[in-house]
Amino acid sequence: MRGRYRILLDMAAGVGKTYRMLQEGRLAAAEGRDVVIGYLEPHDRPDTSVLADGLESVPRLTMQIGGTQLGELDLDAILARAPELALVDELAHTNAAGMRHEKRYQDIETLLEAGIDVISTVNVQHLESLNDEVAELTGVRVRETFPDSILEDADEVVLVDLSPETLQDRIRAGKVYPVGQVESALANFFRADRLSALRELALREVAEGVEARRLGTALDPMSAAAVHERILALVTPDARSQRIVRRAFRSAERLGAELDVVFIRVGQGRLTASEEVSLAALRRLVVILGGRFVEEEGDRFVETVQRVVRERGATYVIIGTPREGRARDLLRGSLVGALIRALPGVDLRIVANRAERPVDR
Repeated sequence: MRGRYRILLDMAAGVGKTYRMLQEGRLAAAEGRDVVIGYLEPHDRPDTSVLADGLESVPRLTMQIGGTQLGELDLDAILARAPELALVDELAHTNAAGMRHEKRYQDIETLLEAGIDVISTVNVQHLESLNDEVAELTGVRVRETFPDSILEDADEVVLVDLSPETLQDRIRAGKVYPVGQVESALANFFRADRLSALRELALREVAEGVEARRLGTALDPMSAAAVHERILALVTPDARSQRIVRRAFRSAERLGAELDVVFIRVGQGRLTASEEVSLAALRRLVVILGGRFVEEEGDRFVETVQRVVRERGATYVIIGTPREGRARDLLRGSLVGALIRALPGVDLRIVANRAERPVDR
């Protein structure tokens, strides 16, 4: 029997998700369950470390990478110990080279398949589909991400909430970062406006997950088919297309739609080395998000799009902002206009490049 998975989600470091995980572990142990700490990252926070006292902890697996010694989750040791419940911090973590899995969420999947219940933790900014939005809100591009499907497949996602003002007070009191880092943290990532925006993202993510589960049990197959939508996102071998993919995925999630990501090779020209790298990155991203990557060829772009939309049964088409000048619009007509004419009855959405927004002075 597969283990039960409970994820504790919050808006930012310091809110208390690790503390909550340990509280739940202690309560489960008090109720007679066999509980171990599979991996704990207390970040030198005394209150968190104290709460771990009395709970059995599986020693970390020590890895020597260059001149640095790292401690990773020891998956084999936890499987051999076979507890009823394992507490595993920071599910978005990237494992050291040489480990069985690249990411910790993959380690957790192995534990669940072995019948071990897991409580884990993560911040909302690590969600893959929110990567662009978080970068815009905070000015920080998160490198460690995890697929949205992890939240979707969990048995329960619980929001660990705290007001931005209370979190800032905790930071000022030295409960989150050392005193020397407090002012920098409050002036940058932990500004009140940024925390409010991250909190809204976390609240929305949990609320949408609850609604999706409710609809999933409420709709019968016939009624679900009646409202079926399919999104087709058009991409180019360009890094900015990753934003289009993430926005398309979020739209698909809200609509309960299937997602196809399509790259159309026009003509016989070969891609440059950098374009091939960008295209490979797009394929990986689509796989992570659970969509389908489709590569097509055609001499006429709009006609090829028209054919693919018909074949895939798309009801929405999403594109990035076309890089067209005024002269091209006048002489040949705009790409957007051509697509609208070629796709009657299909919704067309343009994803703006927010980096090009004018800055208020």
